[in-house]
Amino acid sequence: MLILYGFDVSNYFNMVKLALAYKELDYKKHTLYPNQSTEFLALSPMGKVPVLETTQGCLCETSVMMEYLDVLHSERPLYPGDDFAKAKIKELVKLCELYIELPARRCYPEVFFGQQVSLETKKEVKRALFKGIEGLARTAKFSPYLAGSEFSAADIMFLYSADMAAIVMQKAFDIDLLALAPGATELMARLKEMPQVQQIAADRKVANVDFQKYIASLS
Repeated sequence: MLILYGFDVSNYFNMVKLALAYKELDYKKHTLYPNQSTEFLALSPMGKVPVLETTQGCLCETSVMMEYLDVLHSERPLYPGDDFAKAKIKELVKLCELYIELPARRCYPEVFFGQQVSLETKKEVKRALFKGIEGLARTAKFSPYLAGSEFSAADIMFLYSADMAAIVMQKAFDIDLLALAPGATELMARLKEMPQVQQIAADRKVANVDFQKYIASLS
């Protein structure tokens, strides 16, 4: 039995949840926040979530988990197509993660938690997100999905990366990030209509109550 460690407010945790739900794989959920305990570091070398426990051991890093799940269960593939098509999907996954999700994360403290972020950091984030979404627009097909006609791992990474980044751009800079990539707004709406995505959103709303208590306990 697969065991997924993490919490329902985490966008990376929800990426793996969507992959599991889309592929209709059974698993157990173990709610856990990032920590540096000896016990958890034995599962996750950096103390990060999510972590996927398998019968052979544990895996960390979301993109690695999605690739593993695709090998484990080939039906409803997350990386459809020939070897080159699979590589292009992996390319899109990395573009979303490295140039949209990670830059936006630097402004999370201010946008989501009411903390202060330096003006220089915000300028850097704004520049990085412009470059990231423009790069994605040059690479993605949006026909209607990111890599073409079929849903893929790239759409999962886009959904939970670009959605958060769009909130950052709107609240911090009053800019519509998705409008900068033709087809991105429509794709985001399509993805949010998926029953699995709607269930994950409902789970996130419920879990946010405990998450806010957890954040308050850190201060």
